[in-house]
Amino acid sequence: MNTLRPLRHLSRTVLPLVLFFVLLLLAAALLLTHLRAQAADVFDFIPSGGRTLLAKTLASRPPADEVKGLLSAKHTREEWLSYLQDHSKAITGLKRLNDKELLTLADYLSFNMPLTAAKIPANPTQVNWEKLLPLDGRDFTLEYCQSCHIITVVITQKRSKNAWLGSMNKPSHIQIKLTEEQREALASYLVLNAAIPIDDVPEELRAGGATY
Repeated sequence: MNTLRPLRHLSRTVLPLVLFFVLLLLAAALLLTHLRAQAADVFDFIPSGGRTLLAKTLASRPPADEVKGLLSAKHTREEWLSYLQDHSKAITGLKRLNDKELLTLADYLSFNMPLTAAKIPANPTQVNWEKLLPLDGRDFTLEYCQSCHIITVVITQKRSKNAWLGSMNKPSHIQIKLTEEQREALASYLVLNAAIPIDDVPEELRAGGATY
């Protein structure tokens, strides 16, 4: 009796099925990646937050002492703004930022710097800054402000910082898992970057929603 015959038959029937499911999983992964990219593109109209701006600035590979100066100091927003303006020659990435972006970056630094010593890399050229840096106001907006209403409700409004904080402290928002300092950072980001004209919002995000 040939004991290999059943194994050959099994390989002819099972292997094509395995290959089919592998290809199916690969196709699903590619589709998911495509959908994520599309979703990200929809929100491109929302201005970059400090994390992204700082990551792009550090990608210009400033001198190590300049990197350390950005990550290890503590200043107010106004002090950071002056610092950034004074160091724009050494940190060439800063020259690519407009006035609002520079203020947004200074605001972000005032809330998130200094980093702990353990988070300051020994070799700044080998770091994924997008992952290492703390989340910014734009990140919080996209992560938390769409749980109960469309993002347009938030980013088209012009409000004071106290008004934003007042909304965040309402019973309907108090359960959002942000620290007090993160709420302050979110409110500060929105004061600087919200009030986006409705014409700048993609059509699929204009309908629905409510006001605070």
